[in-house]
Amino acid sequence: MTTPEINLPDVLAEVTAAFTRYEDALVHNKVEVLDELFWNSPHTLRYGATENLYGYEAIQAFRASRPSQGLARELLRTVITTYGRDLATANCEFRREGSARTGRQSQTWMRTGQGWRVVAAHVSLLA
Repeated sequence: MTTPEINLPDVLAEVTAAFTRYEDALVHNKVEVLDELFWNSPHTLRYGATENLYGYEAIQAFRASRPSQGLARELLRTVITTYGRDLATANCEFRREGSARTGRQSQTWMRTGQGWRVVAAHVSLLA
């Protein structure tokens, strides 16, 4: 088995653009974009700070019912790594506006026929 090429410049640019679009949608509560950027599959999952969501429909329902206030945040550090042409991870540390707590977000991105999509995500807050 060969190791996939890491951070091919064109692939890294594509995933960075998808991540940036996701971040903008997240802080501006663009639910339709967030829905679009998650893989529409029962295999998709999202572990949140207070919820475990299994499958695209559960994630979509969560987004539809989530409060739209208090979403602004500052990214403290972001690391995006691509593995070959079709898989990537995006990890960041963040701080919500008005909070001293640091949060962490991890996403696994996969190239699909519709473009780059999040197939797994995790959000947590440090004590």
